[in-house]
Amino acid sequence: MEKILLVFIGGGLGAMCRYFFTTALAGKLENFPLGTFAVNIFGSLLMGLVLGLLLRGSSENFRLFAAVGFLGGFTTFSSFSAETFNLIRSGEIFLSLANIVASVAAGIFAVAAGFFFAS
Repeated sequence: MEKILLVFIGGGLGAMCRYFFTTALAGKLENFPLGTFAVNIFGSLLMGLVLGLLLRGSSENFRLFAAVGFLGGFTTFSSFSAETFNLIRSGEIFLSLANIVASVAAGIFAVAAGFFFAS
């Protein structure tokens, strides 16, 4: 139960931070989603920091709160970036490129499909 609570609290805080961050940056660049872009890049930086701290021996509770909860609520792009980075680190260059292309293309297709079915 404690683990679920850590993810729940972290996720709620991450989602609130995402809302405030994107709201503060909304409309700053015409026709460009600056808030989402900034959240994705900042979240990826934070994920790198969390991964580095985990290598230094941070606890499982820290991982659940910070990486799964907070960053999961803040941006899932950070998880995508970290997983792709880990593929690159392990020498899986083709798989990392396939992950990038397939995730972006499939995500755009899925949005278009959902939009089509809903309208």
